[in-house]
Amino acid sequence: MNVRPHISTAAVAGAAALALLGLSACSTTASGRTDDGKLRVTASFYPMQFLAEQIGGSHVEVANLTKPGVEPHDLTLTAKQTAQLNESGAIVYLKGLQPAVDDSIAQSGVKHIADAAELTGLETHGTEVDGHHHTTGDNHTGSDAEPGRDPHIWLDPVKFAEVAKGVDKTLAAADPQHAADYRKNTDALVKKLDALNKEFADGLKNRTSDTFITTHAAFGYLAERYGLTEEAISGLDPESEPSANRVKQLHTLAETHHVSTVFFETLANPATAKTLAGDLHLKTDVLDPLEGITAKSRGQDYFSVQRANLAALQKALGAK
Repeated sequence: MNVRPHISTAAVAGAAALALLGLSACSTTASGRTDDGKLRVTASFYPMQFLAEQIGGSHVEVANLTKPGVEPHDLTLTAKQTAQLNESGAIVYLKGLQPAVDDSIAQSGVKHIADAAELTGLETHGTEVDGHHHTTGDNHTGSDAEPGRDPHIWLDPVKFAEVAKGVDKTLAAADPQHAADYRKNTDALVKKLDALNKEFADGLKNRTSDTFITTHAAFGYLAERYGLTEEAISGLDPESEPSANRVKQLHTLAETHHVSTVFFETLANPATAKTLAGDLHLKTDVLDPLEGITAKSRGQDYFSVQRANLAALQKALGAK
């Protein structure tokens, strides 16, 4: 009869020892380094992953919370991903795009965090029509309703370069030993982004139309940068459905502004865009918001997909 209490006490002691070992293991992995000494960087979705990899180079190991083909706006984190986030030496994300990520980062305790929303200015784009946003290149607002701030800054090469400079500072603070390499990589990336900006500016100069129609309002910063007008079927949410009134407006806009093409994207359902294009007897094409790279993407990285976007816009807007 006295054996059971003795075993129970030993089991409790063993469990306590295991718990202490577990805490010790956690403190080791929570150093923010891999076994071979690389800085662990967690990125919230593809554009942030791209920056971290380009700037970090061989000194970092980058994990992306958003798997290829997953719509970033709808991301929910698993327990494993949350643990991975907590073990990061640095985090690169965009606050306001993915609520689940925002909550987990706030609770992570990670010291070195680059928030792209704080590294360049976020703006509100366009008006709200029947609960849906549509974007104009000159940012006119014709409604008392205030749309939310547009998070799609990475589609503007100039703004993306501003974010890159901020990510450089975060990685350098997390890993001072390699700060010079991070700066060198950032300078090279910014130079490439400057060249891409010039390609867009030159490539869209001589055009017959300024207006393009997209599935959702992802291209407001790009439109503003190059003097274009984006008219979105839906708002900032790629899964929202347009009202009958909004569809009617798009019919009028397409005729008035000589729109030739309705753009859809790779990660969202193209049905609405294709239906509208069919009703208007317009062509369809892909304009990629670059929220993720998949086998369907028109390119394997940020630059190649952006150049595919430029080619699609040139064709749709009659640019020569």
